Amino acid sequence: MDVDLIFRIAAIGILVSVLNQVLTRSGREEQATMTTLAGLVVVLMMVVEKISQLFDLVKTLFGL
Repeated sequence: MDVDLIFRIAAIGILVSVLNQVLTRSGREEQATMTTLAGLVVVLMMVVEKISQLFDLVKTLFGL
């Protein structure tokens, strides 16, 4: 696994957390929730891509 992927996920988490705090304190709770959900979707897409690559590797390793 790339260390770069871990740093990207951490950076997205920090950015979403800061945006969430700023939006919540300014009274925009709905936008803060949507920002959090968008960050979660981005991270999940990155993880799903890596899991797909893992399955392809296992598939070629065992010749399935």
